[in-house]
Amino acid sequence: MLTVAVVARGQDSDTLRLTLAQAIRLAQEQSTDALSARHQLEASTWAYQGHKANYLPSLSLSASPNLNRQLNSIVQPDGTSSFVRQNQLSTNLNLSLSQNIWFTGGNLFVSSSLYRQDEFERHTHSYSSVPISIGYSQSLFGHNSLRWDRRTEPLRYRQAQKAYRETMELIASRTCSYFFSLAGAQTSLSIARQNYAVSDTLYRYASRRYDIGTITENEMLQLEVNRLSEETNCMNAAIEVDEAMQSLRSYLAIDNATDIVVVPDSSVPNLQLDPMQALAQALEQSPDPDYYRLSRLESEDDLARARASRGLKAELYMQFGLSQTGATVHDAYQRPSNQQYISLSLSLPLLDWGRGKGQVRVARSRLQLTQLAGQQGMHDFRQNVLKVVNQFNLQSRRVDVARRTRQTALRRYEVARWMYIQGRTTLLEFMNSINEKDAAQRNFIATMRTYWELYYTIRSMTGEVMEA
Repeated sequence: MLTVAVVARGQDSDTLRLTLAQAIRLAQEQSTDALSARHQLEASTWAYQGHKANYLPSLSLSASPNLNRQLNSIVQPDGTSSFVRQNQLSTNLNLSLSQNIWFTGGNLFVSSSLYRQDEFERHTHSYSSVPISIGYSQSLFGHNSLRWDRRTEPLRYRQAQKAYRETMELIASRTCSYFFSLAGAQTSLSIARQNYAVSDTLYRYASRRYDIGTITENEMLQLEVNRLSEETNCMNAAIEVDEAMQSLRSYLAIDNATDIVVVPDSSVPNLQLDPMQALAQALEQSPDPDYYRLSRLESEDDLARARASRGLKAELYMQFGLSQTGATVHDAYQRPSNQQYISLSLSLPLLDWGRGKGQVRVARSRLQLTQLAGQQGMHDFRQNVLKVVNQFNLQSRRVDVARRTRQTALRRYEVARWMYIQGRTTLLEFMNSINEKDAAQRNFIATMRTYWELYYTIRSMTGEVMEA
């Protein structure tokens, strides 16, 4: 459909000739919008990688040396306390392997540790080891964020991927706008220069006719006014070209010293799309449906969190293992003894003045609002897809009509000019043919611009454009 060619520079090394495909390629590679979209996708990718890491085993090694040289109150065997100067160094090394259990929200771990304590005053040291310890911690009746994250995070990442693809197509659509703005400005400048050349020629020709009395002074003055008006139009059109060129340069991140000449294609593919097929494709490829699903899941998560926070809360911790002490490392690992530790903590709010109940009601209300917004958003999304597709199906016909109108108006202008030179038509008729020619040329550029903007808008929704 669009052939991406190598960006060609004219004879002037500071002039860049761009087709629409080349401009879109540059925009998707180096524009600020494209760079921002790539950074957002990269951030989403790393966030998703971090989410997946929460469900994989983690291995850690930790150490915490502690030097204590101070007076401390120590409880004596008879129950009294005495200040004793301590001069000791304690060091521990711990290796731990842990695994989150997503369907319960708990954490299972296996660890091994070695502890050494040095008494500098007595010149002694001792060891304490835990060769192996197996433990499990679990929040009972609480909110299981791991289980909810397994539902929301993959959807969030899929939405980010679709949003990136959508952004690339919207960049193409935005590039079309800048591209055809410059194309329209260049067309207006070309029209103004041509009209000025014609009006100047006619003015000079009419001057000779006025000298011999074959045209009136009023007609002569009218031709002079037309020439001055076209000179003004040339200056205004040049300013318009500079402004449109600067906008396109800025969006494409091109050096300001480079002049751009756009080369729009005069033909477009005659595509006819099936609205229902495009809608089905949009529901699959667009990030909007995923956005509304994610919003609903996040609201359901908030409601589950609010419900869990208002009732009974319990924390279970269990640890089983082996331990031993000794004067040497070898002794600390000989004939270890069993050790067990189990704790259960309970918390039940008896009087919170309706705070927990209020939080649940607020979360439920937000969920209902999110559901309503999602239903309305999806309805508007479907209607918008069908509307854009129907507009696009008519646009290729509009381009064809605009092309034939331009050709006819140009032919009429040539006939009217020749007839006016021969004195077979009025100046008014000739000026009307000029206006019609100019309007037809500008309308053709405008219809081309609308066609390609609609084309890439549909691509942003559906991921591709398929002919019915």
